[in-house]
Order: sequence, then C-alpha cells, then structure tokens
Amino acid sequence: MIHKLNTVDAFIVFDLTDAAVPDVAVPDVAESVGTESVGTESVGVVRSARKILVSGASDLARSLTYTFASFEMPRSGASAGINATDEDRDGAITKFVSEVAPMVAAGAFLPEPGTRVPRSALEPLVANDSRANTGAVADQAAVAGVVAAASAVVGGLEGRSVIIEGFGESGVALAKALLEQGGKVVAVTAGNKGVVAQSGFSPDLLAAPAGVPYGEQTAAEALAVPADVLLAGSGMGVINHITAAQLNVGALVPYGPIPVTARALAVLSRAETTVVPDFISTAGPLFAWWPSGNTNPEAIIADAISKIGNLVQEIAAQPESMFLAACQRAEAFLATWQKTLPFGRPLAP
Repeated sequence: MIHKLNTVDAFIVFDLTDAAVPDVAVPDVAESVGTESVGTESVGVVRSARKILVSGASDLARSLTYTFASFEMPRSGASAGINATDEDRDGAITKFVSEVAPMVAAGAFLPEPGTRVPRSALEPLVANDSRANTGAVADQAAVAGVVAAASAVVGGLEGRSVIIEGFGESGVALAKALLEQGGKVVAVTAGNKGVVAQSGFSPDLLAAPAGVPYGEQTAAEALAVPADVLLAGSGMGVINHITAAQLNVGALVPYGPIPVTARALAVLSRAETTVVPDFISTAGPLFAWWPSGNTNPEAIIADAISKIGNLVQEIAAQPESMFLAACQRAEAFLATWQKTLPFGRPLAP
C-alpha cells in the first residue's frame, strides 16, 4: 500500500497492510495504508532523486519483508521515496522527516538512510525510533552477515578468491573482513571501471576506494575473472542476464538489496552458480535493531554471524535452488500470520 505525504512530494510503500492490530492512531496514515497496519513495525530505506519509482520502492520493501520472515520476525518491509532536485533536496528531506516523525514514534515506519539521504538527515527521528541500534553497530552487523553468508556457502573463506562489485565504502569494510578470514580479493569494480589482481590485492590498496589502481580494464572484464565468490550489491538489478552470462564464479552473495534480476537468476542457475538470496545475506542489521540476548556489539555481531551462517547452510541442504528454498521458507512463516501472501518474490525485474 502507498502512503503519499502531504507536505512534500514523497511517498512510503508499506509491503504488508494487515500486519498487526493497531495500538495507536497516526493521522492520515490509517486511511492510506489500512487501519490494521498502523502501529506495526515497518522498516525501510529512504531514497531521494528527481523521480523515485514506486515499482523500485515496492521491490525494496518486499525484500525486507522476506528478510524478516526468514528469521521469523512478524514485521513488514517498507520503502520511501523523496522526489526532489539537487537544489531542493535538503529542504524536501527536512519536510519528510518532520511529517513522518509521528509515524516513527508510533512504530509505523522506521527509516533507514538510502541514496542521497544520509544517516545524519534522519538524526531527528532517532530518539523516537524503537530499535536498539541504528548506526555503527548495525552497519558492522551488516558486513559480518554478508561475510558469514559467503563463508557458509563455500565452506570457509581461507584461500578463496573473491570479486567485489561496486567497490565503495561498504566494499572497504567487506574487503577487510574477507582478508581477516584468509580470503583474497582478486578483482573489484566501480561503475564502468574494473581492476584485476590474480594473486590478490594488498590490504593497503583496499583500505579506501580512492586507493584502488583502476587502469584500462572495464568492469565487465573484472567481473569475468574466475573466482569462488562474487559480492554484488551496488544497485538493484546490477547483475542482469547479460552480465550473468559472463560470470565465472561459484557463488554470488549480495551485500545490497535485490542485485540480481529474474533472468540473471535463471542464467546463473543453468551455470550452477549458487546464488544466496539477498534477503538472507543482508540480514545482519536485524540483530542489532532487535538484539535477542547480550546487547554489547561483539555479542550482536556474533549472533548475526551464527544465525545467518546457519540459515545459509540449512537452505543449501535443500533439494531446490537456494533462492526457491529460501522463498518457500519465508513464505511458510508469513502464512502463519498473514491472511494472504504478498504477490511476487524479491527479484529485480
């Protein structure tokens, strides 16, 4: 269901509209998203551009719904878009934050920073956000979860070769964690650029995005390098069927939401490349947002590593493809508390 804001050209997509019995009333939200969803913890990213497509926001919300369901959390995914030019963006974000403040206080919408919406812009909402950790600890858990998924799917990272698609700040943290577990990063990409180091990059070269020695190689050439694991996630649908046909990797592990298209998944399946569902590999922040036990950062990260790694191993043992098995598992949990399942699985079109 789509809720359009009144004070700014923006919207929020709520994936599940009958998620729980309401315990609060938020003005203008009940009419838009359905009375039953008011007060539900719906979590999602906030992005801004000249025009944010509702379809893309819906895909992001669906992925997070499946993340919650995979770990048996009765919560809904959501996603927000702020339509604004570069010149007007700061003011638009300020209006968005002000209008959604009652929804955050009610738990109806808990926002995460996204494209062109930095975490600092959402700072006024933090005091009323019900989650325990929304900053550094959640980010650390996100990285740990991705690396745990990669390790689980290939049976350990010692000596394993890894490609990182879209090497930005998150890539730096991922590379550091991979190297600490004995993996080697043999190729990285950024936009259309790529660079390959068959024997593995040194930690110094991967310590910052600016330190990567890009030359004449293209991203396509870097992605075509044989490797044990590809970490992908710089954008929705970044791995399409054309790119997928050029890959020579044993496993693809997303570090961002829905990087693989439906056609790419089919291509990779035929090539016997194991694709870990993004809604599992990116689940690390859940364990920081709602800690199940000890709340110190080390315990939270250890919990994320354990639960994500164990779930990857469980699903990998099923006769179906990992994506299908993971979807079926998530849907089985959704069916325990939803009257009808949401239509469509979390894949980029």
